[in-house]
Amino acid sequence: MTYNDLISIENLFQAYAEFKKGKKKRLDLQVFERNLEDNLFDLYLYLKNKTYRHGNYEEFYVNDPKRRHIHKASVEDRIVHHLLYKYLYEVFDKTFIYDSYSCRLNKGTHKGVIRLEKFARIVSGNYTRDCLALKLDIKKFFASVDHEILFELLKKKITNKDILWLLGNIIESFNSNAGEGKGIPLGNLTSQIFANIYMNELDQFVKHKLRVKYYLRYADDFIILNSDRGLLDRYTSIPVFLEENLKLELHPSKIIMRKLSWGIDFLGYIVLSRYILPRTKTKKRMIRKMILKLDENTKGRISKNSLYQTIQSYLGYLSHASAYKLSEGLRNLV
Repeated sequence: MTYNDLISIENLFQAYAEFKKGKKKRLDLQVFERNLEDNLFDLYLYLKNKTYRHGNYEEFYVNDPKRRHIHKASVEDRIVHHLLYKYLYEVFDKTFIYDSYSCRLNKGTHKGVIRLEKFARIVSGNYTRDCLALKLDIKKFFASVDHEILFELLKKKITNKDILWLLGNIIESFNSNAGEGKGIPLGNLTSQIFANIYMNELDQFVKHKLRVKYYLRYADDFIILNSDRGLLDRYTSIPVFLEENLKLELHPSKIIMRKLSWGIDFLGYIVLSRYILPRTKTKKRMIRKMILKLDENTKGRISKNSLYQTIQSYLGYLSHASAYKLSEGLRNLV
């Protein structure tokens, strides 16, 4: 694809249509839509003439449940993010390993947990022997991504200088508190694909250099299964690879070895022999939130439909676990 094809006005309108889904009530979007065609044609000209410069970010925090520092770009910039995300996904997704589950079509947390359950069953010989899980986590991953390394990884598949210029513009628009040339912002759609491109280097190392058969990753969390603890203990080359090749380090307090019989905590669920349970913390948070929602509905602060949507969301989560009583309890609320 050429740069002109990428930034075509047709692609900009399509990127805008994808961006605005579920956001119609947002004030910044409503302001942008008042002069939609003019704004999109102006953006097209900025991109065509290469006078486009990514703007500043609005900062805020969310708790989901961890406290996260979010950086929100302008409507114009987020349209460009959608444009680039679709392009990068088509270029890079086919290079990713099968067991990478974050921000990919037909993947996600539920598919990752089901795959983990299958791995556990195989490694344990249908639950007749020990199955051990080595769970690892990158320390401050999004804040630590090195811009230069990321750009070099992009250049492996992208040769068009103008597209690289635009990608560089996005990457350089943000620096984390880790320093100049570090970090990708939580809040940018492009950060999701950048993260997969960056961490694909680790995936390839683990699968093809270490020849690990039972490995899967979701964002910066990854897990290795084996029945031999001694073999898991020997994967000391992983932190060395991360440091030397990606300038990342493992979170020292999140290097966890678990037996399947104890339960493997991953992606919001606990995987055990023959069944999956919802995480205890998640159940407690769910019940606490439902009590608040029911109170708000009783007082007329939220609609019955809003309460119903919340319940359906929780039922969706519970449908992938052994949680019949809790699910029935939620259904009986409406």
